[in-house]
Amino acid sequence: MSYSADMPDVYTPRRVHRDEFLTLRGLRHHVLRWGQPLLGQPPLVMVHGWMDVGASFQFVVDALAQAREVIALDWRGFGLSETTGADCYWFPDYLGDLDALLDAVSPDAPVDLLGHSMGGNVAMSYAGVRPQRIRRLVNLEGFGMPDVAPAAAPERLARWLDELKEPPSLRPYATLADVAERLRKTNPRLPADKAAWLASHWARETPVGFRLNADPAHKLANPVLYRKAEVLACWQRITAPTLWVEGSDDQLTRFWGTRYPREDFEARLALVPHLERTVLQDAGHMLHHDQPEALAARLHAFLA
Repeated sequence: MSYSADMPDVYTPRRVHRDEFLTLRGLRHHVLRWGQPLLGQPPLVMVHGWMDVGASFQFVVDALAQAREVIALDWRGFGLSETTGADCYWFPDYLGDLDALLDAVSPDAPVDLLGHSMGGNVAMSYAGVRPQRIRRLVNLEGFGMPDVAPAAAPERLARWLDELKEPPSLRPYATLADVAERLRKTNPRLPADKAAWLASHWARETPVGFRLNADPAHKLANPVLYRKAEVLACWQRITAPTLWVEGSDDQLTRFWGTRYPREDFEARLALVPHLERTVLQDAGHMLHHDQPEALAARLHAFLA
């Protein structure tokens, strides 16, 4: 990837990843790998959040004190992974893709699993469904969503049908510098050099400008209601020691307000059997960008 003259200094990774492509459930998935397998030590598998990419974990990988094997996945329809070709995405497919990934990279032994935001929600559900596959579990601000009553189904389905008639789109950017600026507008804590590096993984050049590496179909309303009881049934079956990490900025309240009060989330988290908690100071939702060194130190202690 070439950078234009108007770009600031670009971050230089300390640990360079290898790009691999694996066919998981019929789709070509992009996988980033750092380091080599170590005898007796499971790989650390990282899964990103909505509208993000696996390369987002680079800064944390660089900060890890131990040069362990790390594997990050681009979810279907994100990064360099293939899109489904369908007009919407389903949450259970992420569990299916993760299951297939672990079969490919660690078929005979459990892994350490870390997920951020949407990826944290996938990781929590998966760890309850396949508890024997996870040695240690880390959830970075995967709060889940407000419970949705069955009575909301007709309105949600109607919204979904309406959106199918006018598919969403993602705006193009004139330059990579514009993409980096957008990243910093979303997260002012992100240093300019890291934003410049991320921009080249977050977007690709097309004849009409730089477009995000994401299928616009991800923006459609989900016709499947979020059922808290079903999610918690999975959380209660988690057997792995679990580390919950959030930033000092209260993103739960900021995003959801009274629709998803903190007390509801605390009650959910209390059901996780073997839980440790950490709050990273001076960090928001993208805490792996805001405080990669502090996060890496906590991961090192937890995963050792």
